[in-house]
Amino acid sequence: MSGLLALLDDVAAIAKVAAASVDDVIGQAAKAGAKAAGAAIDDAAVTPKYVHGFEPARELPIVWRIARGSLKNKMLILLPAALILSAFAPFLITPLLMLGGAYLCFEGAEKVAHVLFPHADEHVAKDLDVGDPLHLEEKRVAGAIKTDFILSAEIMTIALAAIPVGTFLMEAATLAVVGIGITVVVYGGVALIVKADDAGLFMAERGHFALTRTIGRGIVKGMPGFLKALTTVGTAAMLWVGGSIILHGLEELGVAAPAHLIHDVAAYLGALVPQATGAVTWTATAAMDGVFGLALGLLLIPVVTRIIAPLWTTITGKGRPA
Repeated sequence: MSGLLALLDDVAAIAKVAAASVDDVIGQAAKAGAKAAGAAIDDAAVTPKYVHGFEPARELPIVWRIARGSLKNKMLILLPAALILSAFAPFLITPLLMLGGAYLCFEGAEKVAHVLFPHADEHVAKDLDVGDPLHLEEKRVAGAIKTDFILSAEIMTIALAAIPVGTFLMEAATLAVVGIGITVVVYGGVALIVKADDAGLFMAERGHFALTRTIGRGIVKGMPGFLKALTTVGTAAMLWVGGSIILHGLEELGVAAPAHLIHDVAAYLGALVPQATGAVTWTATAAMDGVFGLALGLLLIPVVTRIIAPLWTTITGKGRPA
């Protein structure tokens, strides 16, 4: 009997350790996922354009195909690559993180530049011409998965840098939870976004109550503005996260002056509002990180468009991913 009780005690102890490990994984994944929010929001803002022009019945299957490709990107390629990097070349994490941050700054600044200096896009007419729906669907899905690979690489690298040094299994589990969780949130959100107007139209036309029909009409009218707002939030998040990554990377590489200056200015502004010091300090820091990211991104636009993109096209025979 005593042996059985001892065995049950051991089982209970193991269960407690396992539960603690699960809590640790979930906690670390939540923190790492929050760090990757900028790239995730960008992913959610970019993806709806890939279902433009298709029959409503094909929208969710296309989103599912892209989500499945995104999950494969993260689980089969990027997660093993991140673990290998962490185990054998951790010194590369900061430079790669800064490279991803620079890409976020460039993408965000490019969106701002297109708003401030609109110009005709020679690809717009071609993009809106559906042609053969089956061929276009394959092309759109392939393009979306390629774009997702870049954004997923940023997400996984940011998450890897945010995870405390631990065991191989802990890092693998945390990255897996981050990858799966962000994929579900992003593409679940995208599915809701692309079907929201259909749901609103259904409510407006077939709702049994006046309130239901009113809400439906509000959804239909509000979706264009919501999509614009989502794009704006995504752009701001890219610049904020990208600028923050670069500043922290520079600090780790010994160039701490820019980050310290922002910290001191934000602390000063926060001290001016004692009732909301924390909120003001955070907002000021995020705003200055974003301005830094925008400035860096604007400087990168001519470098990317005139040097890197033509070189990439020459090497691969393809333009840079959309």
